[in-house]
Amino acid sequence: MIKQASKKNVVELSLLINAAYRGESSKKGWTTEADLLAGTRTSEEELETIIALPNHYLYKFTRCQKIIGSVLLIAKKDVLYLGMLTVTPELQNQGIGKQLLLKAEKQARLLQLNRIQMTVIGIRQELLEWYIRNGYEDTGLRAPFPLGKDDKILKDVVLDFFVLEKRLIDSK
Repeated sequence: MIKQASKKNVVELSLLINAAYRGESSKKGWTTEADLLAGTRTSEEELETIIALPNHYLYKFTRCQKIIGSVLLIAKKDVLYLGMLTVTPELQNQGIGKQLLLKAEKQARLLQLNRIQMTVIGIRQELLEWYIRNGYEDTGLRAPFPLGKDDKILKDVVLDFFVLEKRLIDSK
């Protein structure tokens, strides 16, 4: 079940997102950044701020009253930004991420936005390919990877973001 998250979900969401992106637990899934970056992916404070901001929608995917996935959607002027798509590492490859992408499309249509945009670390080829299989296209735009205060790059590689976009077909 996908529903909008609230402040009471912040602790569980923070644990989920950090476990899915960084550290040893993330290596149980295929979307890990653990070989690239050390540090926390997000904090409880950041999630509380996100939930309180207008035009920010943080959704949780629950099963048996446990949060096992999430996605952040930000309504901008003419595009819906998608970020922090997260699935519990042990449950990846079961269609949960796809359901969260479909929720994003539904939210975009509700907000009358016909494009969804996201950024993906460019050297994450398998992740880029997954999004492309799900209808996203590489725009050719690149952006520097913003290191957080706790982030540490673990490999001698350039981290940059590829900007991906999906255009939604107008149902009118």
